[in-house]
Amino acid sequence: MSLTNKNLDSVLIVSITPYFLEKEIFWFDENVEELQHASKTQSFFQDNTIFLEKNQNYNFSQFLRKLDEMGYERVFKVENQGEFSQRGGIIDVFPVNLNRAIRIDFLGNEVESIEFLNISLENEKKSKDVLKKRLTSQKLFSDLKGLKPGDFLVHLDHGIGKFLEIKEFAFPDSENQKYYVLEYDKQDKLYVPLGLERKLSRYVGFVDPKISRLGSLVWHKTKKKIKEEIEKLAKELLALYAKKEVSKRTPYSTDNELDFQLRAGFEYDETPDQLQAIEDIKKDLSKSKPMDRIVCGDVGFGKTEVALRASLLAAANNRQTALICPTTILANQHYNFFKKRFEKLPIRVAMLSRMQNKIEQKKILSDLKDGRTDIVIGTHRILSKDVQFKNLQLLIIDDEQRFGVKQKEKLRELRPSLDVLSLSATPIPRTIYLAMSSFKNISLMQTPPQGRKSVKTKVLPYNAKVIKKAINSELKRKGQVYYLHNRIQTIEKVKSEIKKLVPRAKIGVIHGRLPENKLFKIMDDFQKEKTNILLATTIIENGLDISKVNTIIIEDATRFGLSQAHQIRGRVGRSHTESFAYFLYDPKMLTALAKERLNALEDSQELGAGYRIAIRDLELRGAGNILGKEQSGTINKIGLNLYSQILSEAVEKMRE
Repeated sequence: MSLTNKNLDSVLIVSITPYFLEKEIFWFDENVEELQHASKTQSFFQDNTIFLEKNQNYNFSQFLRKLDEMGYERVFKVENQGEFSQRGGIIDVFPVNLNRAIRIDFLGNEVESIEFLNISLENEKKSKDVLKKRLTSQKLFSDLKGLKPGDFLVHLDHGIGKFLEIKEFAFPDSENQKYYVLEYDKQDKLYVPLGLERKLSRYVGFVDPKISRLGSLVWHKTKKKIKEEIEKLAKELLALYAKKEVSKRTPYSTDNELDFQLRAGFEYDETPDQLQAIEDIKKDLSKSKPMDRIVCGDVGFGKTEVALRASLLAAANNRQTALICPTTILANQHYNFFKKRFEKLPIRVAMLSRMQNKIEQKKILSDLKDGRTDIVIGTHRILSKDVQFKNLQLLIIDDEQRFGVKQKEKLRELRPSLDVLSLSATPIPRTIYLAMSSFKNISLMQTPPQGRKSVKTKVLPYNAKVIKKAINSELKRKGQVYYLHNRIQTIEKVKSEIKKLVPRAKIGVIHGRLPENKLFKIMDDFQKEKTNILLATTIIENGLDISKVNTIIIEDATRFGLSQAHQIRGRVGRSHTESFAYFLYDPKMLTALAKERLNALEDSQELGAGYRIAIRDLELRGAGNILGKEQSGTINKIGLNLYSQILSEAVEKMRE
């Protein structure tokens, strides 16, 4: 839309923060004097506003730095709110508090002129929604924990550089400031203040990247070209997903009394991420569009409680919930947890698996069909043809990476308006990609429960002395041990070997071929501490929550994928006690890829590393069939994180 240029005497520019994005443009006109006063006395407004007047002296370099710090993206040509560009002493910027872009002409450090440009805002709400999505995306992608010298980082405005170090500088009359130091082509260096991580993301690609030239226009031109390509892809993907998005259902309403009673029975303090995930789900369910959300959080970070709160909301609206788990052990654990938490509320919970005899199963099936059961928890058995519901509305998939696409879509096909909540410590690459690209909603739970310690991870060649020492150390402090040997044929032989190494060990053995009554008897003995070592296959990968087990020994660690290995590590460290994970390998079996995986496990020992592990897993596996060759090539130029961020914004712009 073309508008006549208009000279201005002064202008207010505010930062891209949730506080300002919630305000409509007329609010800034009404409160401009109050904002100007606050910017002189209050630190928040000092940091998040710029007042410029014609003929005013304002340090040009400082002005550019302030725009950067306030979240504005540097581009080749300004087109949308939240962007700025520079050519010599001319700055074009589209403030989030104006419906038109402006041009500021500096002569040295003096503001020579301020004028409106012929670039206007078409839809204020849509623009603000895109910027809010950008803030969420930047938070998602700027996880820089465990950063090592030599890692590649992508700066939104300056391109791909190599991380060197975090350096502290002392300034007169102010506190010391720490900076990320990035090296670019020609050994140029960029210093990014700690606290401005939203402009940085890890480079995730399928080849080593080309380092950018600092200060060159090439990066902005590359980004502009890729944005145009991505907008075409966004249109295609939106058309593909349109069928799924047309389904509607009646919004859920909240029962405050039931909600209060359930919260009162929770014996822990919710983490901020838990509360946010619960709020995200409530917001999803309050709409008429079916929910499709993944809650991604490490083992033991409280995902089950989030699922429980969602199932209460469904029951309060007379809708049934099905919770599907990959193993009977996990289903049984969830059933006991749900039953205990709902025992004082009028919510009926049932479990459906091979554990029940035919008479018990018939009764459960009848109650589901007639609506007498609110929540059913089980394994793949829930997907059987004889399972019918009166009003199934919420499907919760625990450990979504363990289920195939066909299994996940089976119930959704029967009821397109089904609300789907997936829980995962390490989502599969396809899920990560869809979540990053705005086709699935994601809630990240990265805040550990209070007092939780990270699992000390040791990657070592197989050694009987190491095993003996690890077991004895744990038994000495009255703890218990998991020993993972993933071959049923030789598991009894390994039991004998452990007994020789540690004669006082009391060993229980479990694997998937045991009858379920025997399986649960062995598990019960272990939980009651009648045994102190549980020798098992990967059957222990899901659902075991025993606080006294704080050492796990994994044989043949090279056989496991990165995400699976991280999931197995999460079996220990469920209490405040220091815990250990030993990943043992045969040096002859150590391929380059297996070595990369084991290194990634050692590098990601901190709490809440599951999401980063999933991203690294995607990188190690390669694009696979998730992306086409063309997309993979584009991703390599700017990195998967920035690519997905741009795609996510493009999708938001085009959505009705």
